[in-house]
Amino acid sequence: MVFVFLFFSWSPIVQSVVMSLQKTNLLVSEWVGLDNYVAVLTDPQLGRAVVNTVYFALLALLFGFPLPLFVAVLMSEVRRGKGLYSALAYLPVVIPPVVAVLLWKFFYSADPSGVFNTVLGWFGIAPQPWISSAVQAMPSLVLEATWAAAGGSIIIYLAALLSVPPELYDAAEVDGAGIWRKVWHVTIPQLRGILFIMLILQVIATAQVFLEPFLFTGGGPAGATRTILLYIYDKAFRNSLGGDYGEATAVSVLLAVVLAILSWLYFKLTNRWSTS
Repeated sequence: MVFVFLFFSWSPIVQSVVMSLQKTNLLVSEWVGLDNYVAVLTDPQLGRAVVNTVYFALLALLFGFPLPLFVAVLMSEVRRGKGLYSALAYLPVVIPPVVAVLLWKFFYSADPSGVFNTVLGWFGIAPQPWISSAVQAMPSLVLEATWAAAGGSIIIYLAALLSVPPELYDAAEVDGAGIWRKVWHVTIPQLRGILFIMLILQVIATAQVFLEPFLFTGGGPAGATRTILLYIYDKAFRNSLGGDYGEATAVSVLLAVVLAILSWLYFKLTNRWSTS
């Protein structure tokens, strides 16, 4: 089992590091040392991709991280039909991601007859360009990504809530605490370990977002949704004559290093908070 793990997990990582030091078309390779890293680090398009990825991550953390916890707490207070609500919450996770994106792309039609624009029209709001706008494209992608991924987090939080001792809620209720004070003073402190893990997993996932910008906009409009992974994809595969596989792998290695450093720092800074 150790051999299988090393072969299928670490062997590709080592090969990626080696490829990042080469200029290759996967058939012929030439050692170029750190030239690939110099090329991508001086490419202004990479800087734009980094900014877009950070913007996506911040929006996803702002809306996508607290929402599943909020929904899970509400569902935990439901006395009847909890299984049905759990199934409905998890339903978006079951839908194939490509199907979900294409469905939302239809919803995001900029025409006044589009699904979302029709709903806005009921409230007297003018039609919106959605993913056709450089300003609205990224928040639109975050909205779909939050909808698609929230169900898994909700189920995890619901399972974690079962481990909270009921007597803590009873004591808080005796003290006159409402639902939100119980959440703040009981639920969140008891779930801090799982919150810590879920936060770092979401940071890693949002830093590697690819499907939404690729299928929704292809990185547009005007490069507004071109993320790091889409930049890597463009480097490697957009040129039919053979991509810059060495440079694409160099960016992948840099991304992995940055995420590893951020994860390590996050663990060090929050270790006491998550265990005390």
